[in-house]
Amino acid sequence: MSASNTKNIELFREQIQAAAKNKTPLSIQGGGTKCWYGNANLYAKLNTRPYSGILEYQPEELVITACAGTPLKEIEAALAEKNQVLAFEPPHFGDSATFGGAIAAGLAGPARISVGNLRDFVLGARILDGKGQDLSFGGKVMKNVAGYDVSRLLPGSMGTLSLLLEASVKVLPRPAAITSLRCHITQARALQLLNEWAGQPLPLSASCWIGSPKGGDGELTIRLAGAAAAIKSAIPLMSAAVNSIELDPSTAQTFWNHLREQELSAFTNLKADDTLYRLALPAACGPLVLDNIGDDIILEWHGQQRWLKAPGDDLTFASIKALASTHGGHATRFKQGVNVDQSKQRFTLLSEQAHSVALEAVQQRLRASFDPAGIFATSRLP
Repeated sequence: MSASNTKNIELFREQIQAAAKNKTPLSIQGGGTKCWYGNANLYAKLNTRPYSGILEYQPEELVITACAGTPLKEIEAALAEKNQVLAFEPPHFGDSATFGGAIAAGLAGPARISVGNLRDFVLGARILDGKGQDLSFGGKVMKNVAGYDVSRLLPGSMGTLSLLLEASVKVLPRPAAITSLRCHITQARALQLLNEWAGQPLPLSASCWIGSPKGGDGELTIRLAGAAAAIKSAIPLMSAAVNSIELDPSTAQTFWNHLREQELSAFTNLKADDTLYRLALPAACGPLVLDNIGDDIILEWHGQQRWLKAPGDDLTFASIKALASTHGGHATRFKQGVNVDQSKQRFTLLSEQAHSVALEAVQQRLRASFDPAGIFATSRLP
């Protein structure tokens, strides 16, 4: 480790211990590209960007270890040189996105349905806890990850457990071949086919349906990735079912990048009084009956992740949460319009769902163990 990074760790420790003494929480931030995500807070920032650099990269072992402040694009560039990728496709939401920010947010892109969540790829982590203790968990290869896998608690924790210093994640080779197909079908038909295809040995890597929640045809785009022979045999089977066309590689890559970064018009045309809601639902969930929502609804992950725009008031959020809960899922106020009260609760609480209410006590015990003084208790995550 460089002398500058050693010094940075000492500065972080001093900042944490001073915050504990003064009882003033710290809000961890890297590139700030996801500062809008999660419950709002005005606490002092702990900037991770000075703690940067790829510490170890073993292409033959499919593992990379880097500091939290390392630019995400730097890591992806290093992997690309070896024809490898972060298979979970983390969204950047800006050029200054960092490795630690991607892990803390826990967000995955279109390939989540086929390769697994970001959490599934974290092998080990080094942190500073709320006492300023330097702790390491997990390892740098899959076989070393045993016992209580604490490192996998960090993805999605949004900096409310500890300060992430370093992480080791599993990477994968870039698929040998990639093809995208597009067709126009109803939402119900898209969900039916995607569930059928998911149960078959097809190289289905990602899917996205965009259309009106009021009915009618929408645009279904699917991505196939894997061995060239597998894709070649899958294309006629799937095209026959949906009368699809094959997209040229450049158009397809632009589409999937824009979907990952939420740059499609269905995401960006957010009215000042509206909110972009994210619904996480079981695979078997069909089309939802929704009132007072925007012109477009987006279905990702074969329908397990759905995006819709609707008024940002509490009554609307309560109805969307109730609908998601009825189907065994949950909802989030993912992104708020400028006129929406930013202090409003943005997540479905664990206590609001029968299947997760027992986890609330576990969550409280975890936070008490990692952060007894409440240094990271910014309430960014409830």
